[in-house]
Amino acid sequence: MLIRAGRVIDVAGDRLADIRTGSDGKIVAVEPHLHGRPGEEVFEAGGLLVIPGGVDAHTHLNLPVGAARASDDFASGTIAAAIGGTTTVVDYVTAYRGEEPREALATWRRWAEPAAIDVGLHMTFTEAVSESTVVACIEQGVTSFKLYMAYPDSLQVDDGVILDVMQSAGRHGGLVTLHAENGSAIERLRRQAVSAGRSAVIEHARTRPAILEAEAITRAAALADVAGTPVYIVHVSSAPALAAVRLAQERGISMVAETCPQYLHLNEAVLLGPDGADFVCTPPLREAWHQEELWEGLARGTIHTVATDHCPFTTAERRAGIRGRPEGFADFTEIPGGLPGIETRLALVWEGVNHGRITIADWVRLCAEAPARTFGLWPTKGSLMVGADADVVVWDAAAEQPLTAGALHMRTDHSPYAGRIARGWPRLVLARGRVVSRDGIFCGQAGWGRYLPRSPRPGALG
Repeated sequence: MLIRAGRVIDVAGDRLADIRTGSDGKIVAVEPHLHGRPGEEVFEAGGLLVIPGGVDAHTHLNLPVGAARASDDFASGTIAAAIGGTTTVVDYVTAYRGEEPREALATWRRWAEPAAIDVGLHMTFTEAVSESTVVACIEQGVTSFKLYMAYPDSLQVDDGVILDVMQSAGRHGGLVTLHAENGSAIERLRRQAVSAGRSAVIEHARTRPAILEAEAITRAAALADVAGTPVYIVHVSSAPALAAVRLAQERGISMVAETCPQYLHLNEAVLLGPDGADFVCTPPLREAWHQEELWEGLARGTIHTVATDHCPFTTAERRAGIRGRPEGFADFTEIPGGLPGIETRLALVWEGVNHGRITIADWVRLCAEAPARTFGLWPTKGSLMVGADADVVVWDAAAEQPLTAGALHMRTDHSPYAGRIARGWPRLVLARGRVVSRDGIFCGQAGWGRYLPRSPRPGALG
């Protein structure tokens, strides 16, 4: 294909150029005034933006959560991603306590086979592991390792385990990602709320205060400093958390922060409504004033990446809760947490461009380049360099897309952004040179996506 006369924006700059893709699914030329060849489809992109395909570095497809399960599997979730302009996802494997991590990885690899776009995997450890286990994961192309500082009953590990995994991963080019909340204090607050009869949905936010997110990030920074390794903080949701990230960075600690669209566009007031359970995610939605701080963090580069933490449920699953009660969840602690977002991420972050909060270059960096660099996919993904995978999005800044559930393709019956209309949506999406979406219609194939083994960080001691 030849994409002609578009405004091309990537790490190389902002310029008018044509892009030619080859039969091998790679980019073969990026330059002005290319001419169509016999048999080559030509797409006229005049007046449109041409950017690298999005990289969503935080998804939970097909994830079991108690009796519930994320309603998007790897087929439906990656189809929705492609329509929204994301051509690569990195999903989180969870090795539960007592489970061999390599067996969990094999399970996720099998679940990912129906993916319509390329998929990488992170590994989540929920207990102490040997250095040989970390090395075995890296040898299979899993170079990032998630640890939870929250959920003491099921996922949380202590600071000693975090330090051990940081050191092991650091020696072999791996990267630790952290869910940063003070889980022990939060669990005490949750139990106090339930004991006092405070069971409403809003208590989910009130028992997970922002200061306990900031405290965990401060502790994570100290551990990374001792280990001498980088650390990546997932889903930063609040101004205090952002301030803790900024302070760590100013101290010279290699800390990378991610946020998600829900924290940029939604606030905790929705938890008070009749559909409040549909907005439960962790960390919780915050008061509206935090949003401006997060947008400022994006513009200044304190926040490095926007991912989704995509983990949707149907309304029925939310009402039944993690215990699957026919009569519904007993209190806020039983609501499965997670929101849909894999399809709408680029459009929701583009809203920041529309309102002058970030630049177009920021948007491309946050949604494509930065996650690809951080997680060992660059420059094959997240760039429009010659030789890179031809993951290309032609973006129509004037296109309008309703964000109601019925107008989208994620497998859920409700949308956190119902009633909104996004201004800006993909006109054309290529993954490895293949058209996977055209004018909002999926035209790829489930099962066509590849597993992406990722590269370890250069310069590791290993």
